[in-house]
Amino acid sequence: MATRGTLDPGSGGTGQRGRIGPARVRVLLALPTAGAAAAVLVACSSAGTTSTPASTSAPASTSAPASTSAPASTAPASGSPAAAAAATVTTAKIGSATVLANSKGFTLYSFAPDTPTKSNCNGACAQSWPPEKGPVATGGVKGTFGTIKRSDGSTQATFDGHPLYTFVGDTAPGQANGNGLNAAGGLWHEIAVAGTAGPASG
Repeated sequence: MATRGTLDPGSGGTGQRGRIGPARVRVLLALPTAGAAAAVLVACSSAGTTSTPASTSAPASTSAPASTSAPASTAPASGSPAAAAAATVTTAKIGSATVLANSKGFTLYSFAPDTPTKSNCNGACAQSWPPEKGPVATGGVKGTFGTIKRSDGSTQATFDGHPLYTFVGDTAPGQANGNGLNAAGGLWHEIAVAGTAGPASG
């Protein structure tokens, strides 16, 4: 907008401030416009500049799955019941009787003071009359085989409720030197499965 100059009557002579020229008016008008334009440019520049998004780290690598060990062998341990069952009870012919014998052919005996669940032959008695370790395979022998726990924690084979023993006095298969003996507090008998048990040893 143009500004008109005024004459100061008290100035005397030429105190007229003069009229502002059109060129200067255009300059004055252009200044606010240029400032506004500059502000718009700055605002646009700020709006148009997008910050670079923070780089996302690569996902953590997943470790390879742990290798699985091969399954344990299922073979029975040497001290397991399956391994112990390799011992087989057989029979032996002594005189007119068929008697129980262990896998080596030695005669098996019963001890009269025993019960179906307890052996009464321990200590020195068990050294002369070694208990037959169980369990055992039947070897086709008819009867009921089982086991009991002895006082020392070991397992002893039984037949028809009788704990089984061998005798150190038998030095070879087919002998029955312990049959009929009264020793260690009771009588010892071979176990006949057929025929009649032999007479007591002398």
